[in-house]
Parts: sequence; structure tokens; C-alpha cells
Amino acid sequence: MKYTAARTYRAVHWATTRVQEGLQEAKRRPDRGDISTTTVIIWVAAVTGAVLIAGTIAVVIAKYNGRLNGL
Repeated sequence: MKYTAARTYRAVHWATTRVQEGLQEAKRRPDRGDISTTTVIIWVAAVTGAVLIAGTIAVVIAKYNGRLNGL
């Protein structure tokens, strides 16, 4: 239990620190430019595709697991 709590604390601390650094950078350089909508759409499509492919592979392996043991 202690391991999970420590790990969670580190993750939250890292995320909080990253957000604070990002806000400081935005204050320092307000003209740094924001990510474009096209880039967001491309990333979402890529991640969705990767998740669908991984899910399909997992389903196929689970379905044919008994038959693949002898290979």
C-alpha cells in the first residue's frame, strides 16, 4: 500500500510541476504559439488508431490462445 501511495504522490507531484512550469512559460512568452487544431486532430486519430489496433490484436490473441499454444 505504501508503494502505491508513494507512486501516486510522485505522479501527482510531477503533473503539478509540469502544469506550473507551463503556466510560467506562458507568462514569460505569451506569443509562443498554441498547438493547431489540425495537429490535435492528427494526434487523436493516431492514438485512436493505435488503441484500436492493439485492442484487435488482444481480442484475436484471446480468441485463439488455445490454438496458438502449440506453435
